[in-house]
Amino acid sequence: MAVVAAGHTQFGPLRRTAKDLFTEAFLQCLDSADRGLDPARVGEAWIGSLGFGGWQLGNLAALLTAHARLPFIPAQRVENACASSGFAFRDAYLAVKAGAVDVAVAGGVEVMNDLTAVRQRYWLGVSGDTEWERLAGLTFPGVYALMARRHMTEFGTTREDLAAVAVKNHQNGARNPKAQFRKEVTAEEVLRSASVADPFTVYDCCGVTDGATCVVLASAAAAKEFTDTPVWVAGSGAATDHLALHDRESLTELAATRRAAAGAFRQAGLSGRDVDVAEVHDCFTIAEILAVEDLGWCAKGEGGKFTASGATGLDGEVAVNASGGLKAKGHPLGATGTGQVYEIFHQLRGTAEGRLRAGAEIGLTHNVGGSGATCAVHVFSR
Repeated sequence: MAVVAAGHTQFGPLRRTAKDLFTEAFLQCLDSADRGLDPARVGEAWIGSLGFGGWQLGNLAALLTAHARLPFIPAQRVENACASSGFAFRDAYLAVKAGAVDVAVAGGVEVMNDLTAVRQRYWLGVSGDTEWERLAGLTFPGVYALMARRHMTEFGTTREDLAAVAVKNHQNGARNPKAQFRKEVTAEEVLRSASVADPFTVYDCCGVTDGATCVVLASAAAAKEFTDTPVWVAGSGAATDHLALHDRESLTELAATRRAAAGAFRQAGLSGRDVDVAEVHDCFTIAEILAVEDLGWCAKGEGGKFTASGATGLDGEVAVNASGGLKAKGHPLGATGTGQVYEIFHQLRGTAEGRLRAGAEIGLTHNVGGSGATCAVHVFSR
């Protein structure tokens, strides 16, 4: 099957409703299909959202699909923390693969900037372990800071290695018209910015973001109705792990990533070395370093040096987060997974202007929920 259309709102503090944002992303989908796409062809929809702030926790999918003029189809909200729309995409993929429908929508939306800073911190924390982490006062920057410090202790990763992730992703984000932070930064600026949770500074952390994304999947036969340049879904994998950090075997790898990637690569008949361009879940700079290790592009412990060497740049061994990633493009929690698919869709079609990995044939998306308890990995081919 294939992705045949994709839509993506601007990311940032937009001060707009979830209904408006999702509708915009869906209408962009309709317009992006080469030969047009009649909404009546959509058989089912899955929409990822954490429901940030508690807005419309019940029946969100019905509200959004009706507002987007997609009433009466089966529609479901998918909640898996920051991996919500990565799993929404997987659900849509499985439905098309099973033959239940031949055209499906997967999307996501989050509005995060209509709350006070105190309430934002509360809602960000709900994706972690409540009993042992959140109620003890451990924030999400704190959770990933623990991972970063352990990685630095075990493998000698440095603050400069972490900064290299931020510098690269801001450089890419500056070339992405959809990005929240279209600003390049230097390593010195990253290192000297305000402390958040040791060893993180402001530039090690993703922003608080509003936005929506949407993609349309179609069976191989149906894809021909909409485009001559589909992006094929070669493999899909997903996994879960312990939610609380203290229950995991290691703080320096995400077992869910490794298992999800193994499933996706096995289905695609490929390996990490075959990937040309990837969107990985870099909610914090250490998260991208863990991802490049766990996805197989370098050995465990070498992710920092691998990044600092330029291997993950647009012209490197594998172009990682050409969109700017969560770090610079932004991270509206429920919209991130299908936002990654949007980027790979345009990379493999050669339409990611200004940030293109030239000649890319194989792409990958890696969407993590919370501190790594859930993960969806998808592999795509041109």
